[in-house]
Amino acid sequence: MALVLNEEQSMLRDSARGLISDRAPVSHLRQLRDAKDATGFSRDLWRAFAEMGFSGLLVPENFGGSGLGCVEAGVVMEEIGRTLMPSPFLATAVLSALSRGGSAAQKSEYLPKISDGSLLAALAIDEGAKHRPLQTRMQAVRSGNGFRLQGDKAFVVDGHVADLLIVVARSAGSAGERDGLTLFLVDPKARGVETERTAMVDSHNAARIKFDNVEVNADGVLGEVDQGYQLLEGLLNIGRGAVASEMVGVSEEVFGRTVSYLKERKQLGKLIGEFQALQHRAAQVYIEIEITRAAVLTALQALDGNLESAGAAVAVAKARAGSTVTSAVQEGVQMHGGMGMTDQFDIGFFMKRARVCQELFGDSNFHADQLARMKSY
Repeated sequence: MALVLNEEQSMLRDSARGLISDRAPVSHLRQLRDAKDATGFSRDLWRAFAEMGFSGLLVPENFGGSGLGCVEAGVVMEEIGRTLMPSPFLATAVLSALSRGGSAAQKSEYLPKISDGSLLAALAIDEGAKHRPLQTRMQAVRSGNGFRLQGDKAFVVDGHVADLLIVVARSAGSAGERDGLTLFLVDPKARGVETERTAMVDSHNAARIKFDNVEVNADGVLGEVDQGYQLLEGLLNIGRGAVASEMVGVSEEVFGRTVSYLKERKQLGKLIGEFQALQHRAAQVYIEIEITRAAVLTALQALDGNLESAGAAVAVAKARAGSTVTSAVQEGVQMHGGMGMTDQFDIGFFMKRARVCQELFGDSNFHADQLARMKSY
């Protein structure tokens, strides 16, 4: 398959870029941060996203969505990365497992609301400082016709504003085992749920959520009891591909800003872009970005082609995107000199977002290890 966008995907990219660059430049993030906005994103802008059909990209047409694929979601995520736009797009429009694992009743209840932007969802999976889904310890104990959830979740993206939580808990087995994981749909307003918004270094949204004997009936089970790993892994791979796309957008924007600065800044009477050492460093970043872009598009196409066999391609894309964005922001900050480290200069915002994206759903080391295990190294 060609590693280029088709005409429809290119039109989607242009539409997303026009809206995001106009309504949500980096100054938009700075304003939300400085105002200590309780929501952390613009609900008006999210409504505009929904009106343009972005919130329902992955929702089937019969539930009010566009019925498109991961490539299209990646196109939007890349544009979000260019301006660091705070948005529930990743948590709600990309990470909702309902389209793939939900029952007919669950899909009918939630997917139309996700598509029209009226419902925000969040995935609650990680429990520690690092992404380790198989180490889930949160307990789901059978009670009556349902379960009781007990445990804590951390780093829940947009968890403080969610209307629906997709919670991963262990209904059987021990931490580290694939069998015994179950996904649950939980109302964040249910008794026993306590949510604390956390201030991340990149000024985006996350939350810590405690579950104290939270009751969930059988209708709240997403997929099969004790057999949620395959559904979860597919969901996470879609999210990983989307975050990799965002990192491509971050990398390219930082590179563009850095090259512009090299063409403007003078030292010793010469433009610093004339110094060969800086030209070589910039060229290396450009090469890395283009290779990573191809790897990410390959992964997104693999996800659309066969979700169950796309794991290796996604691991390569996420690992490579993480190392590329780290290199891009480090070079960008260094080439901007002392200004690159100041809060008044936007380049630092990209560095912080790159660090968070690296950790989100597994850093480069995590995915290098995953790939090694898949290949039996």
